Amino acid sequence: MKKVITFLFLVSFGLTQAQQAFTGKGDVRVNVGANLQDGGSGIQGSVDFGLGENFSFGFVSTYLLGVDNFTGYYHNNPTPYTDEKPEFQDRFDAKARINANLSSVIGVEQLDIYPGLSLGLHNFGGHIGGRYFFTDGFGVFTEIGFPIAKYSDNNDIFDHLNNQATFSLGASFNLQ
Repeated sequence: MKKVITFLFLVSFGLTQAQQAFTGKGDVRVNVGANLQDGGSGIQGSVDFGLGENFSFGFVSTYLLGVDNFTGYYHNNPTPYTDEKPEFQDRFDAKARINANLSSVIGVEQLDIYPGLSLGLHNFGGHIGGRYFFTDGFGVFTEIGFPIAKYSDNNDIFDHLNNQATFSLGASFNLQ
């Protein structure tokens, strides 16, 4: 029972003390969290800079820490692979991105919903995310990213790692 009361107190305190998630020009929001996807998991870091009331640009980078090795035949290649490990370029991705920050549009200051587009090392893609700030400097975020068009027809063993839908969640910080 004590755990339930403590949990309800923390939730109600977090909701009553919540701060504005996106204020516009001059905002600097940093997200750090876990990246989850098919075939691996890792870390994601991003930074977004406010340019206007509902517009920001930024950068996002991911690195896969845990990736499944590959053993077997791939794309009708007669030579089998044995315990192939991904290289650094298979694990790493960096992207520039733009966002439409919708907190003022939806009328909830503490919640920033931000759809956007990204241009990265491996593909052109999109994302939709959300940030909720409990205090002026700390909040949580979640984000789904997806590729729209990849740059090459290269279909090596680990090409799918940076060309698939990803899910991220973690902490968000206000550096303004």
